Amino acid sequence: MKKKPGPLSGLRVVEMAGLGPGPFSAMLLGDLGADVIRIDRKMPAGATSPYPNLGTRFDVLARGRRSIVLDLKAPGAIDVVLALIEQSDALVEGYRPGVMERLGLGPDACFARNPKLVYGRMTGWGQEGPLANRAGHDIDYIALSGALHAIGRADTPPAPPLNLVGDFGGGGMLLAFGIVCALLEARTSGKGQVVDAAMTDGAALLMAMAYGDHAAGTMTDARASNMLDGGAPFYDTYVCADGKYIAVGAIEPQFYAQLLALTGADSGGDAASAVTSQHDRSQWPTQKRRLAALFATRTRDQWMLVFEGSDACVAPVLDLAEAPAHPHNVARKTFVRVDGVTQPATAPRFLRTPGGPPASVAAPGSDTEEVLRGIGLDADALRRLRAAGAI
Repeated sequence: MKKKPGPLSGLRVVEMAGLGPGPFSAMLLGDLGADVIRIDRKMPAGATSPYPNLGTRFDVLARGRRSIVLDLKAPGAIDVVLALIEQSDALVEGYRPGVMERLGLGPDACFARNPKLVYGRMTGWGQEGPLANRAGHDIDYIALSGALHAIGRADTPPAPPLNLVGDFGGGGMLLAFGIVCALLEARTSGKGQVVDAAMTDGAALLMAMAYGDHAAGTMTDARASNMLDGGAPFYDTYVCADGKYIAVGAIEPQFYAQLLALTGADSGGDAASAVTSQHDRSQWPTQKRRLAALFATRTRDQWMLVFEGSDACVAPVLDLAEAPAHPHNVARKTFVRVDGVTQPATAPRFLRTPGGPPASVAAPGSDTEEVLRGIGLDADALRRLRAAGAI
C-alpha cells in the first residue's frame, strides 16, 4: 500500500472495531497519516455499518482506514490478527476488561509476537477499580468525574454536553495522545506498553482548571454561578429577536468595555464604573438582565453587523447546517465534503508534513484480501480461512 501523507505516515495501527471513542481515536491517527486497519465484525445481512440505520458513507468516525472482516470465533481468525499485530506499531481496542484476553489477544499474547507494540485500551471506567466491569456511557463517566455537575443552568438538572467530554475529549483524543507518546518512548526503549485510557479519568483531566479554581475558592459548586458556566453576564449566550442566539465571551476588561459600548448597555451610566464592577458577582443578575433585554431587540445577524470588526468577543451560535457555510470556516476549509457528506476536516494542521484530505469510508471487509496478502498469506491460506468462515 502506498504511504499516506501526514506526520504519522509509515505507522500501522490495528483497530478492533467498536463504537464512539475507539473509532474516534483511530480516525485521528488515520487522518494524520497512519495506516489504520480496522478489524470489523460480521454484520447481519444487508447492514453496512455497526451503527443502526446508518449507511457506510455517513459513518464519519470510520473514515480513512482499510477494513477487513473476521469472525474471531472461527478457526484461524486469531492467528490472522496476531500475524497482523506482528507487523504493526499499535493496537486500539475498546472492549470491556478481560475480553481481549479471553479471545487470546491480550497484551501478553500480543507482546510475545511484537515486543514493541503499543497496546491502546479504551474503556469508560478503566482496566481496574470497583466499576471496571460495569456497563456505562459518556454521561455516566462524566458524572463520576465532576464534569457533568458543573454544566447547565441553576434551575435545571445538569445538561448532557452531547458525548463530547467523555467519549471524544476525555476518551478518544487522550487515547490517541497516549498512543503517540508510547510510540515515541518505544523508539528509545525498544519496548511497547499498554495505554490504559479511561473516559472517567480523561473527563476529570479536562476539569483540571475547574478543580484548581474550586480549591482556590473562586469556583462554587452551584451551576451558573461562576465566570465560565453561564453565571457571568460577559460569558453566556443570549436570545435575539429572531429566536437565534449569540455567544458572548468578553472576559478581559477592554473587551467588556467594547461589549457595553456596542450594545448600549453603558448608556445612562458611568461606563468606567460598569467595567470596574465587572467581577462584582452581586451585580451580575442586574447586568445580565440589561444585556438580555438589549439583545432581544435585534436579530442575531443584525447584532453581528454591530459587532463586526470589534474585539467584543461575540459570535453567532450556528447550527450544524450553518457552521460549514460561515465565511471563516470556508476560508479555513474547516469542513469538507466526502462522498456527499459534510464533515470536519483533518486537524490539527502541519505545515511541513500535512495530512491528506479525509478519505472515504471503506465498506466493511472491502480490503480483506489486500491486507492479508500484504502480511504474507497466500491463496491457499485465504482459501482455508474462507472455508472455515473466518473471512
